[in-house]
Formats: sequence, structure tokens, C-alpha cells
Amino acid sequence: MADEAGGRSMHLIGGRRVRVSDLVDADLIKRGERLRFTRSRIGATYDATVTGEGRIRLEPDGEEFRSPSRAAMVAAGMRAVDGWHAWQVVDQDRILDAVRQELLDRAISTAAAAVNRQNEDLERQRIHARLRAARSHADERNPERFSVRELLALWGVTERGDQVSQIETDLANHGLVTSPSFRAVTLDTVVTLTTPPDEMDESAAAGRTEMDNLPTAEDDEGEDDLNVRLTVGNLSPLSGVESVGPNSTLEEAITKMLLNDYSQLAVLSGPRTLRGAVTWRSIAEAIHRKPGASVADAIDSRVEDVPYDRDLFEVLPMLQQRDFVFVRNETNVVAGIVTTADVARRYGELATPYFQVGELDQTLRWILGRSFDVESIRPYCNRQVESFDQLTIGDYQRVLENNNAWEQLGWPLDRSVFIGRLNTIRDIRNKVMHFHPDPIQEDAVEKLRQFNRLLHQYRGLA
Repeated sequence: MADEAGGRSMHLIGGRRVRVSDLVDADLIKRGERLRFTRSRIGATYDATVTGEGRIRLEPDGEEFRSPSRAAMVAAGMRAVDGWHAWQVVDQDRILDAVRQELLDRAISTAAAAVNRQNEDLERQRIHARLRAARSHADERNPERFSVRELLALWGVTERGDQVSQIETDLANHGLVTSPSFRAVTLDTVVTLTTPPDEMDESAAAGRTEMDNLPTAEDDEGEDDLNVRLTVGNLSPLSGVESVGPNSTLEEAITKMLLNDYSQLAVLSGPRTLRGAVTWRSIAEAIHRKPGASVADAIDSRVEDVPYDRDLFEVLPMLQQRDFVFVRNETNVVAGIVTTADVARRYGELATPYFQVGELDQTLRWILGRSFDVESIRPYCNRQVESFDQLTIGDYQRVLENNNAWEQLGWPLDRSVFIGRLNTIRDIRNKVMHFHPDPIQEDAVEKLRQFNRLLHQYRGLA
């Protein structure tokens, strides 16, 4: 029974977000337990109770929610709020998040006490301890900062692939978010591990404020929502922009542009006040109009600025018209720039491995089609194959792993080494076709190129 409880606890931490029902199952919260959400700033209080199924029932209307955040948002009529921090467990005199943390600690302790714990358990303990430390620093107003690359390394991964949802789940279970969102920036952008803002009500929606740019707790009622967007921030490291002030000389602007090989500079009156830009064209026009012109005379005010998490596809028309957009970070500071050249480079990074995989697939299919008939390879595919067009890279691998089929090709190559590389290529292909947001590493792209060269060299022997 203890082993079953330990296994369930580890799945609870590693597989999904903690729910109120888990707290009820663990007897950390009782059926009928009273919850209270107090907004002392406006003198409002909202009450609820916990049902036996672990749902939050609002009083007095009786509406029920699985998500603490959704329950708090509906109760208070707010746009976003972190319900785990908003709801107080009245009789325990602690917030709901503290009960959640106790469950996580108990699960880790249970796993640690098991005699035959698995490596995965040890890894989950390490991540839990690391995130507990980060949460402690965030609560002390001294949040930790990492590059996205360093953050991913805590989970032992190098790219935002299949583990993104798991990372977000672990962060959410510890009451943490990244600012800015680690999904929407480059791998080298530095993010802060922090707790969500306490409140964000409709009064903040009237204008764009810093609060509007801070991350909010996700409503875990829809925790499985798909998020595969490519954002403007994925192209800009948000490390700042080269700029001049409106009272600067054109010589200063020209020198900065020449030294950095820039085609434009931001004109800023302050980190959040974008006056426009100077470009080679605006400089030339200003000098033509006024030989002693300054930056003020050369400002092009028709510039666009967008938040870092704006969908890149929405920005493409602006880039087509203006050639660049400035990017604001999570605190509304002008912290980056994206140009048409950046977009072309990024789409090249995404498209190159895609086309390399396509070429490889067609070449292998052509080679097998010239060397075998469908009936002879069907036994290797473990399924009913009617034509070579139905073959996958896995099928190619199973056919060529067979010694008789390999000998029939007549290639003067080592079969085991070739199959080993083909297996590596299959893994790369899966990453490419799953459309992960980060570019495939250059060494992987080079493996695709080299394999295609080899196939082209030997396909004439088929």
C-alpha cells in the first residue's frame, strides 16, 4: 500500500498540476472546508467551500470550479488572479498554496523513504528542491534569474520541445512563473523566476501599464490549452537596443550605425518612451533639407512597437511595410528590435532541416523502389504496405537492418554504422516534424546534409 501511495505521489508531482481534489484525497483539506478571498484594498470578501470531489463552491450562488484561479476570477469579477494565493483556508489560517506545498513535500518524502526508488524519483526530488529554493527567493523579493537555456537545463533539456508542458506544470505547482514568459523569447533571453501578481482587475485594462505586461497565473481549468506560437520575442533577446536621444547629433547617430552595421536606431526619451527612429534614408532626407540637421530633424515617427509575446505572423505586414519593429519587454521597456533580415534568417533555420528531411525521405524511397519490390519488403514493415509511398523512415530502417536486403543493395559501406546514423536521423526528423519552436542545432542540420550527400553518392549503385 505504501508503494502504491509513493508511486501515486510521484506521478502527481511529475505528471500534471496539483488540483484541490489531490489535497482532499491526501486529507490535507476536508470536505466542507471554508475558503475566503479577501481584497483588503477595496474591502471586499468572497467565501467558498470545498466539495468532496475537490471542487470550489462559491457562496451564495453555489457555482463550482475545479480551478482555484477560475473560482477567484468569477467570484471577484476579475480578469486574472492566482487563486492558489488568493484563497485562504479559514480554519487552517494559511493560503491554499501552502497546503499545495505541503502535499509536494509529503510526496517527495514518501518517495525518498522508499527502498527501491527509481532514478526518475531522484530527478524529481532534485527539481522539487531546486524550485522550492527558487520559490523561497521569490517570496523574499530576491527572485532568481536564468537564461532560458539555463532554465531548461534544470530539466536536463536543451530546447523547448515535448517537455515544455512538464516544465510549466512544475513551475505552476510551486507557484512560480517566468517573467518574461520563457516560451515567447529566445533561448539566451534572461528570465526571472517569480510569483504571479496578486491582483489584476478591470481597472488596469483601461491603459497599458506595467501590470498589464507582468505574467499572470494560468487558469488551470484549461491547463491543456495548446500553445505553439512563434512570437516576436522568439527572434529578439530583449537585451536592449542601441539608441540616441532626440537632442543627439547626427554624427553620434551615424557613428553608432556604422560601428554596429545598423540600418536604423531607436530614438528614446527614456527606456519606455519611443520617439521614433533614425534610418539612413531619414538622415539623408534631413541633411538634404537642412545641412546642419540634428537627430530631431531626422526622426521618423512612423515606427511600430509591439509587445514581446505578440504573434510573429500578426507582425509580418508591419515588417513588410517598415522593414523593422521595436519590441517591448514584460515591463514595457523598449528592449529589442526585429527586422526583415531576422525573420528571413529564422524561417531559414526552420525550413532548412525540413527540406533536408524531405530530400532524404524521397531519396531513400527512390533507392528502395529501384532495388526491391513491395512484396519483398512488406515482411519487414510489420504492417500492410501497398506502395513505396507509404513507407516511413522507420520502415526504411527496418528494411536496411536486414542483412539480406543490405547485401542486395551492394553498397561498400558498414551496415551497422549506416543504420546507427539513420536512427539518429529518425530522431532529428521527429523533432523537425513536431515543429518545435527552437531551431534544430547546427550539428543536426549538418548530419542531415552529410547523409543526403552519402545517399546521392551511392544511389547510382541501386
